[in-house]
Amino acid sequence: MKRRWWLALALPLAVVLAAAGAVVALNHLDEMPLSPDTAGRRAASAEQVAHGAYLARAGHCAGCHSARGGAPFAGGTAIATPFGTVYAPNLTPDPKTGLGSWSEDAFWRALHNGRSADGRLLAPACPYPNFTQVTRDDVRDLFAYLGSLAPVAQPNRPHALRFPYSTQAALAVWRALYFRPTTAARPPGRSALWDRGAYLVGGLGHCSACHGTRNAWGATDGALDLRGGAIPMQGWVAPALNDVDQAGVADWPLEQVVALLKTGRNDRASASGPMAMVVARSTQYLDDPDLLAIATFLKALPQGEVLPPAAEPSAAGARLYERHCVACHGESGEGAPGAVPALAGNRAITLASPDNVINLVLGGGFAPATAGNPRPYGMPPFATVLSDEEIAAVVSYLRGSWGHRAAPVTALDVNRQRGR
Repeated sequence: MKRRWWLALALPLAVVLAAAGAVVALNHLDEMPLSPDTAGRRAASAEQVAHGAYLARAGHCAGCHSARGGAPFAGGTAIATPFGTVYAPNLTPDPKTGLGSWSEDAFWRALHNGRSADGRLLAPACPYPNFTQVTRDDVRDLFAYLGSLAPVAQPNRPHALRFPYSTQAALAVWRALYFRPTTAARPPGRSALWDRGAYLVGGLGHCSACHGTRNAWGATDGALDLRGGAIPMQGWVAPALNDVDQAGVADWPLEQVVALLKTGRNDRASASGPMAMVVARSTQYLDDPDLLAIATFLKALPQGEVLPPAAEPSAAGARLYERHCVACHGESGEGAPGAVPALAGNRAITLASPDNVINLVLGGGFAPATAGNPRPYGMPPFATVLSDEEIAAVVSYLRGSWGHRAAPVTALDVNRQRGR
């Protein structure tokens, strides 16, 4: 035990001491010189601005860079991570607090290389490991759109990361281990449609930021790592997109995948939790060719296979289901087509981690309101109606009924999610 204590103390110090060499090793990442006039901006056409607005929605940029109740893209949103809290910066063209003094070159370097205009290394909470794949033309148009916004004078709030993660030295070590600027390349034998889908999923869409499996240092296994993982500090699990038992769509018709991304629901599933916000603010606005490209890419992902242990439905869970759930979801979990999602065969219920279904029972389930589904049905929250033990019983019942083979949950599991 004493030896472990010393190792825990020595590790952050080792990170800092190793950083000097890592900084030197990273010099080759930033060979592109910035424009001498960092205030210089190229005149943008209306088409570029419009395309940049489309790209901003494709990247869900406003999701992080617009604080609740604040001006769009003015920053200030707190993003909790296992290493501390980061605050999204101001992207409006204010010359003192936003991007008004940035050149297009500086903006490109931030997205492609993960460095600010002044050369500082950016924390990877900004998903530049994904954005590095975005083309120079798309970065130009995105910058043109941000430059067309009304300037908002809102100072950026300093990050509140713990030592040593707050240091440039630690970021240099992280980059040396887990980041290389790159451009998306089409593997041989893939169609242009697949290639476009991979570009959107791996680049601006940064789907791996949630659906990637992160190691102890918060790094994924690349921009197209979609093996699923916890969404840091939010209490939700982003299911694997390469597993038909989680969120894989290899066996779905293309039109069903497109419908889920465009409207937030289809005959098989509905979006909820953080994904509901992605649909509401991002994917519903993508054009049909891009949605088809994303669907084509997701359907082509190699599928894994996971078979959780079986659970035995309890009598207490059955009684609670009959009292609170059967009126909408049906005696056999069949739901109501077009209104209430089926529970039988629902992969959100049988994920290895029960966190998502517990969250839905506690806080309610609400699909996004979209142009294709403007009045979605919702499920009321049961946090004040059922105890931890009762929620554990009914969730365990769902995870073990109708052929489901997912493990039961405990009152402690529910209490942990209630605290979040």
